[in-house]
Amino acid sequence: MVQVLMHPAADAASRRHWAITMDAQIPFASKPYRPPLTDPEFDELTALHGGTDANFWGAHAGHDKMMSTLTTGDIVLFTWKARINAIGEIGASFRNAAFADTMWVPHPDHGSFHNVYSVLNLQTLDVPFAEIWELPSFNHNDVFRQARILRPEQRDDVLNGLQIESAAVSRQQAAAEMVLTAALTNGTAMPVEGANKTTATYTKNAGQVIIHRAETLLVHDYISTLNGATTQRFRTDDGGIADLLVQTEDTVEVIEAKRSSERDFVRHALGQLLDYAPSAEPHAGKPADRLAVLVPDEPSKSVVQMLHRYGVDCIFRTAPGKYTRLDATEEARLHLRQRWLA
Repeated sequence: MVQVLMHPAADAASRRHWAITMDAQIPFASKPYRPPLTDPEFDELTALHGGTDANFWGAHAGHDKMMSTLTTGDIVLFTWKARINAIGEIGASFRNAAFADTMWVPHPDHGSFHNVYSVLNLQTLDVPFAEIWELPSFNHNDVFRQARILRPEQRDDVLNGLQIESAAVSRQQAAAEMVLTAALTNGTAMPVEGANKTTATYTKNAGQVIIHRAETLLVHDYISTLNGATTQRFRTDDGGIADLLVQTEDTVEVIEAKRSSERDFVRHALGQLLDYAPSAEPHAGKPADRLAVLVPDEPSKSVVQMLHRYGVDCIFRTAPGKYTRLDATEEARLHLRQRWLA
């Protein structure tokens, strides 16, 4: 399972280190970097990065135990100024003080940043901590002062709630599909766990970490139009994250946002709503009585009809801070509601 590391880079020394090894890449095959690398470390870096240059980050001895659990493909989120400012994947991870000291001045109290890892698919971000605090498993005003690997429920909330698509997960899924395809094509049996225990070889630029923020921004824009309503996100028992729970004196509504009004996106939202709706009651104090899909523009007539068939409303953006709602019939809503109230 992919881990998520939150790694702050906020103080003055970290900003200097960032300029050296993250704003620029280190030519690790050249002096003074190559001599302190062991042959296995060098070979792994060359294989992962497809050449002789890479971004690097590190941690001092106080984080030895945590850093020893990192593996290739884990997600790392870099933070400073109350924001997530960059995202990447863990490449090679090893402990080598001599190599670390060629890049960074040791900490005056904690010594060398000898827990070194290379970073794959480094990308800049601008996600305020407030978006993290909205996720069910996080506390407000958690500013992530120390590097830490998120607990499983926090990892799931971050990956699902911020819609992070890991290249490592994509590779694992692709490898699993290859196993299944081969088994079906050859008419052979595949162990039940086979599709979940496959691996894929990493090559540079084989994929990238993708984070979809349009839906979060769409939700925030919609919330700004609600007067007197209580809003929150919630997590289901199996780890799903609902985009929005809107509660008034009379109504409890679960809303799922999509960055497109195309049929495939809306169909996905419909499935999520049917999955999430029964889990709303513990968070709202009473069952959900309305479901809606939120999209950035008006869907086609057939897409709206699909939603209304299942008693789900359609909300679409017409201008900044302005939305139109196309309501399903109360009869269709009631028919659907009976399914999770039974």
